[in-house]
Amino acid sequence: MDRIVCMQSFVRAIELNSFSAVAREQQTTQPTISKQIAALEKQLGVQLLIRSTTNLSLTEEGKKYYQYCQQILETVAEAEASLRGKEQAIGILRLGCSVLFGQMQIVPRLKTFISRYPDVKIDLMMADYFVNIVEEGLDLCIRIGNIQDNSLISHRIGTTRRVTVATKRYFEQAGEPQTPEELVHHHCIVYTRLSTGNEWHFQGKDGIIKVQVGGQFQTNSSIAIRAAVLSDLGIAVVPVWMFGDEINRGDLKVVLSDYQPTSLPIHAVYRRSRFYPAKITCFIDFLAEEFKLDPWV
Repeated sequence: MDRIVCMQSFVRAIELNSFSAVAREQQTTQPTISKQIAALEKQLGVQLLIRSTTNLSLTEEGKKYYQYCQQILETVAEAEASLRGKEQAIGILRLGCSVLFGQMQIVPRLKTFISRYPDVKIDLMMADYFVNIVEEGLDLCIRIGNIQDNSLISHRIGTTRRVTVATKRYFEQAGEPQTPEELVHHHCIVYTRLSTGNEWHFQGKDGIIKVQVGGQFQTNSSIAIRAAVLSDLGIAVVPVWMFGDEINRGDLKVVLSDYQPTSLPIHAVYRRSRFYPAKITCFIDFLAEEFKLDPWV
């Protein structure tokens, strides 16, 4: 029995609340994970888990052992990493980000990163909803906006400047708003995952202006926001990188330039630990370096 492998399976089973999920993550079978944890229990002479059809819960002995396992696995990782320099980043980097940001800002940069760190493999999960880093088994998430979870470490790596845009065709039909308050007379495309909902915030010369907007279309998908704007459905407040090429070509027009929508920070977010593998720190440094040179972020 490989004690370290069994400990890893035990810890992930608690974090994911599922033997099957651990099996999928490790590309093995559910019976294999079950046997590993059963082997631990036999070796220790105690029951660690109480299993039901829908849940895994720790016994008192299991709670103590779980804490020790976390410390042991961190120490092993730290010991291994101490023998490698930063250039020795290695392993699978499980990365999470929103769909359109991943498509437009992360994936196009991966070839450069992988060329620099050929021993790192990227496992990218893209979703336009709040991803639980622990439950999804992610090493790192890239998030846009303020971070509220104090259990995570966040490192600011860029800024998303936002603009108010629509197609020229829309403005020809509906006219151009001259102030944020005039948006109430327009079809506004609302991104429902924005923390402020349909209340858009602008920075004017006299302070923050808040406007309740509405329209005939709203969505929780960043891809759908982009498609809706390009199909003349209305006005949207969006990250400038979402339409950089279209703005440069003149396909879209930026309005309300004297009233800037609130910019949003870009953070790299990861779990608290005594040790952070080189694959994490290298990717954070890489993105921060890339974004510093990119006028859109």
